[in-house]
Amino acid sequence: MEVKLLAYTPEPLKVIYTAARTCYSARSPAEIWADEVPEAKMADLVNRLIQQGHHSVLEHVSFTLGISGISRSCLAQLTRHRVGIAFSVQSQRYVRLDRPTYVTPPSVGVEPEILRRFERAMAEAWAAYRELSEAGIAPEDARFVLPNAATCNLVMTVNIRELIHICELRLCPRAQWEIHQLFLKVAAEVLKVAPFLASHLVPKCLRLGYCDEPESCGIMPHWRELGAEGKLPNPISRLQDNG
Repeated sequence: MEVKLLAYTPEPLKVIYTAARTCYSARSPAEIWADEVPEAKMADLVNRLIQQGHHSVLEHVSFTLGISGISRSCLAQLTRHRVGIAFSVQSQRYVRLDRPTYVTPPSVGVEPEILRRFERAMAEAWAAYRELSEAGIAPEDARFVLPNAATCNLVMTVNIRELIHICELRLCPRAQWEIHQLFLKVAAEVLKVAPFLASHLVPKCLRLGYCDEPESCGIMPHWRELGAEGKLPNPISRLQDNG
């Protein structure tokens, strides 16, 4: 898996700061932009806005990343995020996948015999793909034999508001391992140019002060535990458990 930051909104901190100040100022955005404001002051304002839930100003800044070598299984999870994010994905219809490229789950590699079975299944899938292609079957139909493990490449553009939301979910240790690894890499790339986001590209429990998943991984106490002790850091409104 490779993740590379390709492009991003220039001066992201200043863009957010200017947008936020515009909401509460009689001055024009151009006048606010021209101000020489210390970076620490801008970062302080942006951090307070995020904590207070004034998130619309975050949508003015986006990051474009090149992602390669993730599985189609991971892609299916990634593309469930649809607001404030865009994808351009390598097509199995127009790109012939003659060389076997796939992701092997860590659990499969623990036992040599299981790993051999997995690799044999991958080899058989690509052999069937090649046979269908050689028989004149179009790639859009031959691809039906390829597994979820097959890799793909894509370009992803995401704004800060959505990126924070995704990281809250996908950086949770309970998240599926591959998409968890993906967003560790995404966050690392983004923080190279937007270090002011370091305290926000984190699992949700670090913001809440408690875990609201069905079970806690142990990083933070579960909300039920705190609720029973009357120690919830913030009021919490939620539906009753299904069981």
